[in-house]
Amino acid sequence: MVASVVCFAVMDMCVKWLNYYPYGEVFFARFFFGLIPIFLIIPKDKWKDFYKTSRPGLHAFRAIAGATAFICIFFGLRNLPLADVVSLTFAGPIFVTIASIFVLGETVGLKRWSAVFLGFVGMLLIVQPAFKELNYYYLSPILFCIFFSGVAISVRALSKTEPNYRIAFYFTALCTLIGLATLPFGWVIPTLKDFGLFVIMGLCGSVANLFLTQSYRLAEASLVTPIKYLSLVFAITFGFIIWGEIPKPLMLLGSFLVVASSLIIFIREKQLKKEIVAPRT
Repeated sequence: MVASVVCFAVMDMCVKWLNYYPYGEVFFARFFFGLIPIFLIIPKDKWKDFYKTSRPGLHAFRAIAGATAFICIFFGLRNLPLADVVSLTFAGPIFVTIASIFVLGETVGLKRWSAVFLGFVGMLLIVQPAFKELNYYYLSPILFCIFFSGVAISVRALSKTEPNYRIAFYFTALCTLIGLATLPFGWVIPTLKDFGLFVIMGLCGSVANLFLTQSYRLAEASLVTPIKYLSLVFAITFGFIIWGEIPKPLMLLGSFLVVASSLIIFIREKQLKKEIVAPRT
């Protein structure tokens, strides 16, 4: 799980470093190079028909929702402090809880509604300075969480019939095609150094998701889930060292409330013996 957190942090840094390249080009590289680790985990006896699926529509929906979520998070990483973006992405379970009511018909009790409210208060504290400065970039990580809820719901449904490698393959392959479609709008030939960052970004993003899935499979979710919040520590540290970003007290308080909200939802869902989906695409 720690390896997953580190890989996500490295991917986020690469996205922020590559902010002078077109969004579509960065998006394409993230998923194109992300296909490499996925091909490595496909079982040898499944190579002939690993792509066969009876649920192409749901895979397409997951890809569109995931692609939109990634575009939002890329937009945020380019224009906001790293720690602010990472903090707001922790609100994913809040929106998944709300979406599960309307899409899956789940019943949400007082405890989880209280956690949702707590999380929204935390988000308001994080973005509060943005309203004074009319910085609407803070909407991008919140939109990421909203679209992520669509990803989470679709993955829950796909997991009932599809193996992990097939879910990951269709998502990554379809997003690669979406990114490739932006080529006519103008890409920039990267320098050798930046090309290396493109490769690292794609590999780390894909490996992070694979490590995350494996950690939930091998360890108790109650142990794994809290560890993912180490990514905030990495975000604050890297943001300060590389970009000189100093987190504000309101941001730290809001982050604490969002993390607390997500943990409350996780604990409650664990009590109800329901599957938890981690807050990253």
